[in-house]
Amino acid sequence: MTTSELTLPQAQARPKKGPGRRVMGAGKQLHAGPVTYIVLTVFALVSLAPLVWTAIAASRTDRRLAQTPPPLWFGGNLFKNLQAAWDQAGLGTAMVNSVIVAGTITISTVVFSTLAGFAFAKLRFRFSGVLLLLTIGTMMIPPQLAVVPLYLWMSDLGWSNQLQTVILPTLVTAFGTFFMRQYLVQALPTELIEAARVDGASSLRVVWHVVFPAARPAMAVLGLLTFVFAWNDFLWPIIALNQQNPTVQVALNSLGTGYVPDQAVIMAGALLGTLPLLIAFILFGKQIVGGIMQGAIKG
Repeated sequence: MTTSELTLPQAQARPKKGPGRRVMGAGKQLHAGPVTYIVLTVFALVSLAPLVWTAIAASRTDRRLAQTPPPLWFGGNLFKNLQAAWDQAGLGTAMVNSVIVAGTITISTVVFSTLAGFAFAKLRFRFSGVLLLLTIGTMMIPPQLAVVPLYLWMSDLGWSNQLQTVILPTLVTAFGTFFMRQYLVQALPTELIEAARVDGASSLRVVWHVVFPAARPAMAVLGLLTFVFAWNDFLWPIIALNQQNPTVQVALNSLGTGYVPDQAVIMAGALLGTLPLLIAFILFGKQIVGGIMQGAIKG
């Protein structure tokens, strides 16, 4: 039926779409009122406050930071402190190492967790429930308990102070497996897999052409979370690596040493360590949110 064929009552009953108005359901409309904008603004300011204070402190001198009241605006020593932090901590090598470590962990975790999540969600095999419970149970073990045996294992392999010592233990995570399993249970219809099987698709083609496209929104979210965690990880890298081959967090630890640590330089180093994460959010945040919305619409 075309618009011209609608009767007058039907045409009048159809909801009108205007700028800033989104139609939902049977004529229901979703509006963003002033209270919503106020709440969002407050949350945005609270979230940005630590980052802004770090930048302000990095642009001041250590003597000014010790005074009361503390500075509330930017000074003129930002680039000087950034250069000092870069040179003192050796952040050039540390940045490259962190990109390698975080990138490798992110790719491997997303791929392996998606494969394992697909197996737990859609494949039928013996003891699948028990294996899933064991996988989830590992999340309840404090990571500190694994430090000593893990270090002894890596020493036996001769990998002390090498990047693979940090990469190998986190190639796949129980959280990633559980996260992808929960998503694929709802987002991937079993009929779609059966149709691919009927068409003669192999297991590899089913994974590549059916599972990965369906899991793309969750893979994007898991990849972002994994990259942030791997980039900010400090406990295991500070034990496994030294200052000659550090990640960013290990390198920044050297800025706090000395009889009187320079707080302005420490803040400048923290700002440099945060910049790659901000760049990642700026470059890929829109694609990640778009993927999440696409998955929600398809669901």
